[in-house]
Amino acid sequence: MYWKPELETMERDTLEALQLEGLKKSVTSAAKSVFYGNQFTKINLDPSSVLSLEDIRKIPFTTKDDLREAWPYGFLAVSKDELVRMHSSSGTTGRATVIFHTARDLESWTDLLARSMYMAGMRKTDVFQNMMTYGLFTGGLGFHYGAEKIGSLTIPVGAGNSRRQIQIMKDFETTAIHIIPSYALHLSEIFEEMGVDPRRDTKLRMAFLGAEPHTEKTRQKVEEFYGLRAFNSFGLSEMNGPGVAFECQYQMGMHLWEDNFFMEIIDPDTLETVADGIEGELVLTTLKREGMPILRYRTKDLTRIIPEPCQCGRTHRRIERIKGRTDDMMILKGVNIFPIQIEKKLMEIAEVGNNFLIILERDGYNDHMIVRVEVLKDFFSGDLKQLEALRKRITAELQSDILITPRVELVEPNSLPKTEGKAVRVIDNRKD
Repeated sequence: MYWKPELETMERDTLEALQLEGLKKSVTSAAKSVFYGNQFTKINLDPSSVLSLEDIRKIPFTTKDDLREAWPYGFLAVSKDELVRMHSSSGTTGRATVIFHTARDLESWTDLLARSMYMAGMRKTDVFQNMMTYGLFTGGLGFHYGAEKIGSLTIPVGAGNSRRQIQIMKDFETTAIHIIPSYALHLSEIFEEMGVDPRRDTKLRMAFLGAEPHTEKTRQKVEEFYGLRAFNSFGLSEMNGPGVAFECQYQMGMHLWEDNFFMEIIDPDTLETVADGIEGELVLTTLKREGMPILRYRTKDLTRIIPEPCQCGRTHRRIERIKGRTDDMMILKGVNIFPIQIEKKLMEIAEVGNNFLIILERDGYNDHMIVRVEVLKDFFSGDLKQLEALRKRITAELQSDILITPRVELVEPNSLPKTEGKAVRVIDNRKD
């Protein structure tokens, strides 16, 4: 049940003492970097003054812009000859951010992934098909080494080539997969085109979903179609990548590995810490990283700490499914809206297919939202009155949740753009 029971079930007092030890080391190490060295000098912070976990508040927040501006080596706390690997973010919202690892950093990260996958139920007897992109993206290699640490037969197939993915699942009797949620739904259509039933024709029993926020309804769709259990995972390249937080067998929130990361939840407007159970922005500090420690990193991810203990016996606290990101937030007519709110409503409607697209337009001084929704093939080719009734129902369902009335357009299955990576859910055509 436990990968390392002495770490996963330790008393909170012991865990917090371990965190304090890690925090002190991280602050002292970070001070050797150009970025934090300059920052500590500006605020007259002596690393030795961090004597309690509460003292973390003496340290300013770190942002993605800080990482970009310190490109490429401004956060390094060791000499370059101690580094063995670099990873990078996608850079889709600006210059990419880079993260450097020492050999010990990679060992620690690998162990976190093994701990996470083992907690979800993966074992040495499993055949693991890794359907994520390899290379600078952290998802592929992170899970790959975690699976090998457990001892599972690991197939580094990578992303894309859907028919080949399915053939490999059949031929090599894959039992576990790592996949992006939107791609799992897209792949279900390829299964049907090929006449392959994953419940009957494969031995799939578990899936690790990650890389993009998704709703509980999306998880249920994946589980029902494939006949497996799908586990939510959370990570970000600045904190290693995947393996920061993971669901256990109870699937009631993700355990965040607090021996490696110190977490805070803050109000994104006031920047004040909020109580457990209150939603806010997740802030993380690395506690074990050698090459590039990062302090009080604003993830932009919105969640809350689940205050109740978990039935599994692990003492590392859980965070709720990521609601969205503060920088994914759309502001339309003064209303804050997240794409995941729209996904949640759409996935609850039986006639809706697996894909949708939000388009934001501006006409003069007025902003408008268009939501294009794929519907199931049988329904789309049916009665036009039924189709119009469905369009009105979807419009009403969305309006009740997001408080504005979008223009809903129903489209044929597979007519919206498909991506092998993270799904593109929003196109903003508005001009400032």
